[in-house]
Amino acid sequence: MPMKSMSNREVFASIIGAFFATLCASFFSNSILEADNMPMILASTGASAMLIFGIPHSPVSQPWPLVGGHLISAFIGISAYYLIPNPILASSVAIGVAMLLMHNTGCMHPPGGATAVTAVIGGANVHELGYYFIIVPVFFNAIILLSIAMAVATFREKNPFVID
Repeated sequence: MPMKSMSNREVFASIIGAFFATLCASFFSNSILEADNMPMILASTGASAMLIFGIPHSPVSQPWPLVGGHLISAFIGISAYYLIPNPILASSVAIGVAMLLMHNTGCMHPPGGATAVTAVIGGANVHELGYYFIIVPVFFNAIILLSIAMAVATFREKNPFVID
């Protein structure tokens, strides 16, 4: 259900929810990674916020795709960074492998692609985290977004997280 077909109340709740979710995730990421790499870190978080608040009933906006897609992509991106010395090749491999694994595990979440690339080209702050990047900030950002999205869902005419 795109925003165009949402009630005014749902659109307002979606916008406020996306704002607070992104604000909280930004604050968390900034606390962990310092300001140098914030734009890259938050690119995938912002894209996820657009999906889970703007089209909450889409299959790519559900909890497992949101969390699983980012975790798989972060793992693949970090692995590609360690295994492939060329960042262009590593980023390209990370996208393809992350897409394959998200498809095979039923957690396709397009912003995961940005997470995979960030793990490869995110700079010293990301690389120093190594596989810890999967937990902080990726997992925590996904949980922050999901928690706020679930709260916002209570204001929707049809809750996207309740199975009928």
